[in-house]
Amino acid sequence: MKRPRRWLLIGSITTATVGVIVLVLTTPLVSNATLLLMDRSNFIPAESSIFTFEPYAINQGSSNYWLYGKDRTYYYHFTYKDDAPYVYIPQDNRCPGFHRQDARTWCSALPGKAR
Repeated sequence: MKRPRRWLLIGSITTATVGVIVLVLTTPLVSNATLLLMDRSNFIPAESSIFTFEPYAINQGSSNYWLYGKDRTYYYHFTYKDDAPYVYIPQDNRCPGFHRQDARTWCSALPGKAR
């Protein structure tokens, strides 16, 4: 193998490795993948992504599913309902007395998509 090709290969591998490390360290990808693998009832809301969804309240019982989560745009609440398993609301909502960890204060929550 000629030297320029060798350095190009080394540079490409290094760049790919650094990219993967940055992705793992700057997104909730690993924690979301772990949640999905640990409990098959877990899911990522359709409006979100495995790269951006961040659960901030997890059930402390025998199952480790999320109760409340957020991404860059919305807050989410798991409702346990078959037809709308979660509700979501924009983070910039104008609900009086809004508290992100109390869905009863969410004045204009939208139903999530059934799985």
